[in-house]
Amino acid sequence: MVLVESRKPKRKRWTGQVEMPKPSHLYKKNLDVTKIRKGKPQQLLRVDEHDFSMRPAFGGPAIPVGVDVQVESLDSISEVDMDFTMTLYLRHYWKDERLAFSSASNKSMTFDGRLVKKIWVPDVFFVHSKRSFTHDTTTDNIMLRVFPDGHVLYSMRITVTAMCNMDFSHFPLDSQTCSLELESYAYTDEDLMLYWKNGDESLKTDEKISLSQFLIQKFHTTSRLAFYSSTGWYNRLYINFTLRRHIFFFLLQTYFPATLMVMLSWVSFWIDRRAVPARVSLGITTVLTMTTIITGVNASMPRVSYVKAVDIYLWVSFVFVFLSVLEYAAVNYLTTVQERKERKLREKFPCMCGMLHSKTMMLDGSYSESEANSLAGYPRSHILTEEERQDKIVVHLGLSGEANAARKKGLLKGQMGFRIFQNTHAIDKYSRLIFPASYIFFNLIYWSVFS
Repeated sequence: MVLVESRKPKRKRWTGQVEMPKPSHLYKKNLDVTKIRKGKPQQLLRVDEHDFSMRPAFGGPAIPVGVDVQVESLDSISEVDMDFTMTLYLRHYWKDERLAFSSASNKSMTFDGRLVKKIWVPDVFFVHSKRSFTHDTTTDNIMLRVFPDGHVLYSMRITVTAMCNMDFSHFPLDSQTCSLELESYAYTDEDLMLYWKNGDESLKTDEKISLSQFLIQKFHTTSRLAFYSSTGWYNRLYINFTLRRHIFFFLLQTYFPATLMVMLSWVSFWIDRRAVPARVSLGITTVLTMTTIITGVNASMPRVSYVKAVDIYLWVSFVFVFLSVLEYAAVNYLTTVQERKERKLREKFPCMCGMLHSKTMMLDGSYSESEANSLAGYPRSHILTEEERQDKIVVHLGLSGEANAARKKGLLKGQMGFRIFQNTHAIDKYSRLIFPASYIFFNLIYWSVFS
């Protein structure tokens, strides 16, 4: 007989505790039941049930769309291209009952840019813009917030480069007013009413906004209707800002160098008239330097058809420099003419012996022995014979007649002008006073008019 041992499963002893199943090795923490969705989520926005290619209340009155803007930065102002670049937050406010939802817990729902392509949004664009883009780092900088009653907030971060009509007639002592214009592209004022949501408070600016060349004086908003002959009337919003140019940079780079070149050209008036290389090289150097300054200023400016304030100053300075060169040309020419006349007189009267430089002129024929000797260039101690004295008297009387004729001509033309032409040193003497006084007078008029 074979005995078979039967084995029954052992019953576990009841301890009053319920064993929980051991968690999987993939989950070491207990699950948060508050974050587990129960069943299929309820779709609050029924986007697929409506046709969002139509504007809200299509066929009815115009839908009001409020706008407000926060300027983040004013990046650059270009005089050559006549434009400016601005980065801003553009926000739209409107009501679309098709997006209304009932919810006791959610006061609003916020979405990113993916929902924008599925619903209707205002087609606002920037008038006179050259380039613009929506920032997309790290994702599209677009926010859409929907409220239970159907109100919508649509915000985006944009950088736009727009045209600015600048007037450079007072450059660089000018102020410029630029505008960024917003308008609906497709909807006229009968379909879409674009307006500033909070009036002047709709435009906010960062306190840290600054530019290197300009002082931002003020921002303000305006609105008006724009008419197109083929499509109709549109609401247009304006962001206006006024800029005043800093003058210190141009004082250092343009005005001071030009003034110094003009003053340097005056140095030639104190140089001897016989130092031709020194005076000519100084005049040419100042003229070429002024030409370089004018070329450098115009290279950074647009080619406008009117005269700018800086052009007036530079060209007047250039004229002063050029006149200083012409002044020496006149001095040199008159010196040559005077030397030629003296040479002819020496050849005609070989015994003059320095008589041209005498200040004594005998008009009545009376003379003394000492005067005749002095006119002949001899010292008073030198005793002349009777024949020599007669020769000197004849020469003296001949020169007296020439001096009288020249004096009569001088009275007709003016004694001052005659003396200047007779003595070329006088031209330099008068230039030392006339040139600085004229330039100072010009500066007083210039800065009083344009500043």
